[in-house]
Formats: sequence, C-alpha cells, structure tokens
Amino acid sequence: MSGTVHPKAAWFGRAWLIGGFVFLYLPIVTLVIYSFNASPLPTVWGGFTFEWYGKLVNDREMLSGLWLSLKIAFLSACGSVLLGTLAAFSLVKYRRFTGRTLFNGLVNAPLVMPEVICGLSLLLMLVSVQKAVGFPERGLMTIWLGHLLLGMSYATVVVQARLQDLNPSLEEAAMDLGARPWQVFTLVTLPMIGQALASAWLLTFSLSLDDVVVSAFLSGPGATTMPLVIFSRARLGLNPSVNAVATVIIVIVAICVAAASLYIARAERRRLQEMNAAQRGA
Repeated sequence: MSGTVHPKAAWFGRAWLIGGFVFLYLPIVTLVIYSFNASPLPTVWGGFTFEWYGKLVNDREMLSGLWLSLKIAFLSACGSVLLGTLAAFSLVKYRRFTGRTLFNGLVNAPLVMPEVICGLSLLLMLVSVQKAVGFPERGLMTIWLGHLLLGMSYATVVVQARLQDLNPSLEEAAMDLGARPWQVFTLVTLPMIGQALASAWLLTFSLSLDDVVVSAFLSGPGATTMPLVIFSRARLGLNPSVNAVATVIIVIVAICVAAASLYIARAERRRLQEMNAAQRGA
C-alpha cells in the first residue's frame, strides 16, 4: 500500500534521528559532567567535586563577563524583537513604498555578510562618531549596538514569516467594527504573533550571548564579555572552571527555553479554544 512505510526505512529514520541528537547533545552532556571533575586537566577524570563552582564564585573576571553578557543579551533581544517586528510589519503590510527594495536588502544584509566585516565596519563608524561628538565610548553601548544590528535581521525573518501566514480577514473585521489601526495591531495582530516574538527573542538572546567576533571589535577597557574571557583563556589552556561557567549558561538557557515553550503551548491552546468557541457561536 502507498500509505505504509517499509520497516527498514522506518528503522533508518529513527537511527538517523538518534544519531543526530547524539551528535548535537553528547558534547554538551560531556561538558556538564566534566564541570564536576576534580582533576585540573579537562580531559582526565579525577573524581566528583564542586571545587570549580566554588572557584567560579570568586572568579571576578568571569562573573563580570557573564553579567555583562547577560545584560547585553537581554537588551539586544528586546531591542531586536521591537525593531524586527516593526521592520517585518512594514515589509508585509505595505507592499509598495519608496525604497522598499533597498530597505529589505539592508535588513537582510547582516544575515549573509561575514561577522568580521560587520564588526570592522561598525568599529570604523563608531570611532568616527566618537571623534566627532565624543560619544559613544567603546563598551556596553557599542557591543549592544553591534548585537542589535545582527539580532534585528534574525528577528525580522522570524516575525515576517509569521505575519505572512496570518489571515488578513481578521484584521479587516476588526477595522470594520471600528477599531483604529493601533488597536488592530495591539489587540488582534500582536496576540497572534506572540509565539513568533518569543521565538525571535530566544534566538537573538542566544546569538548575542555567545557572540565573539563582533564583541571583540566593539569591546573596550573594562567591558569584556564572557565569550571573550573564555576565548582569551583558551589560548593558555582550559580548566574545568570554564566547564562550570558553561554549565551555568546551559542551565539559564534551558530555563528560558522551557518557559518560552510553556508560554507558546498555552498561547496555542488558548487560540484554538477561542477559535472553537467562535465557530460554535457562529
């Protein structure tokens, strides 16, 4: 029968899926395990210990870099979702306006442009601006601007894909009932793209948190992000304290992903319930 799947094909698909998960997650699990390694050598198991987490608490350079990275990632994710939503809304809802092709190209350019080029161009621009007006100093602000440039492009793609799938009749019905454009956006459009906004926020947060290239160009004295600290120490030889801070990051990201997944699932159930209720009422 055409609808049946050959047992060998099904077995091959499961094996391929399991192999993919092992390839992706086995290094992460190994890193977490070796963060409890008593040996100072990162590849030799010397017993179970919390020593490196204790040293991490007193590692001011690493904690300062971690805190700076979290602040920049949070600000970058929020700014990227805001600007990306506005850009996506403009591209989807307004099919024709002067400079639309140029605007679309500029929004998507960071997606295909090497980060080295983005970082170098931003550095030259910001240095020129600083010489002209005395602002901004290289540090948190400049790193955030660089991450915002990259994150906005990713957020625009995610939100734009969701906006293109929306049924325009819902917004038209709201306007027919007397809702103003701003009310249509906040009361109708925004709730329907909430899942895409959460996905875009998580994506841009993760991209900002582990960025090295742009941060290396735009960082300044006293503003070194966690990836830069790890990268500088890697040249001298890693120790399990790096595994410990990586484990902390994994836990933070896992909590954010779990919270976002719960939010998305609840929003989807609520949307389906409202649709079913509207169909029964009709």
